[in-house]
Amino acid sequence: MQQQVVDKADSVRAGEELDVSAVHNWLKENISASNPSLEATIHSSDSLPQVTQYSGGASNWTYCLDYQGSKQNQSEQTSLILRRAPAGTKAKGAHDMGREFRLQHALKPVYRYVPEMLGLCEDKSVIGTEFYVMEKFTGVIPRKNLPKGLNTSEQQTKQLCTNVLDSLIELHKVDYKKAGLEHLGKGAGYIERQISGWSERYSKAKTWNVPSGKKIMRWLENHMPTNERICITHNDFRFDNVVLKPNNYTQIIGVLDWELATLGDPLMDLGNTLAYWVQADDDFLAQSTRRQPTHLPGMLTRKQVVAYYCKEMEIDVDDFTFYEVYGLFRLAGIAQQIYYRYHHKQTNNPAFKNFWIFIHYLMWRCNKAIKASGKR
Repeated sequence: MQQQVVDKADSVRAGEELDVSAVHNWLKENISASNPSLEATIHSSDSLPQVTQYSGGASNWTYCLDYQGSKQNQSEQTSLILRRAPAGTKAKGAHDMGREFRLQHALKPVYRYVPEMLGLCEDKSVIGTEFYVMEKFTGVIPRKNLPKGLNTSEQQTKQLCTNVLDSLIELHKVDYKKAGLEHLGKGAGYIERQISGWSERYSKAKTWNVPSGKKIMRWLENHMPTNERICITHNDFRFDNVVLKPNNYTQIIGVLDWELATLGDPLMDLGNTLAYWVQADDDFLAQSTRRQPTHLPGMLTRKQVVAYYCKEMEIDVDDFTFYEVYGLFRLAGIAQQIYYRYHHKQTNNPAFKNFWIFIHYLMWRCNKAIKASGKR
């Protein structure tokens, strides 16, 4: 295994410490005999697990619990992932650990890239909030740049790209009705709910220094497709939410961050993915926001992604503009909600200072796509 490229957690951030003893005691009481190997490890461990924390993201806090094993078997390390809601006031329906746990538990039998769910704690008295524990995928996470020491060829990069897309396609092809997963979301009417919902969220979070977005909102409302497809959607599908096999980084072993998953339209899910897709010939503003290695030689362009996806899904789409504009506008809404908090001094993270410029840029991209489509 190429240990130098395997994704690892860092030290726990100040103010986000975990009550390790409470978690360990809960695990001893609640990891059942259905997982006897894990149960034996936790009960035989001579010490509390070592805790590290994953950086990135602005939502739920994610920790790694490393059990070193007993004195007799110190070489047998067992690693678990713990997810919990962040501290502070939360919007209604946000950071629902129970939903996130149950959704992945239901998906696991029909989608191989979901981690195994090991336990859900809904008793807030244990660590002050709900949390759940799941299997840890040990592998490479392709973030802004691939890890140093991971040598790539153009052909391997293309294979990585298509394999990542194939894992999204495989999700969209799951027969959710046959699998008994109708409860994952409302389904029909998804497109209309998304357009009205993001329009409202953007308007409420608007600050004086960003566009009103009204023209784009009206365009989206007036150009909603009449043909709505419903499938299981991830809604945050990016390269940095997939885990790659360490000794064959073109192979996908896991997909992470299912917080936003629901029943929705697959082309809107693809539009969300492409909003983050910065390709090699994009301008400097796009390059400055890149979060995944989609610029590398061998990666498909956004147009090639749409063509590949539609061919594999056997979907005919004459014009992808609506889904492209939706993805960009939704991303502008997400960025504006974050910037609103910075603008009103609810957070002082300097990384958010210039988000208003990025929002102008995303709106410009929306208007550019609309103009190019000829659909006013």
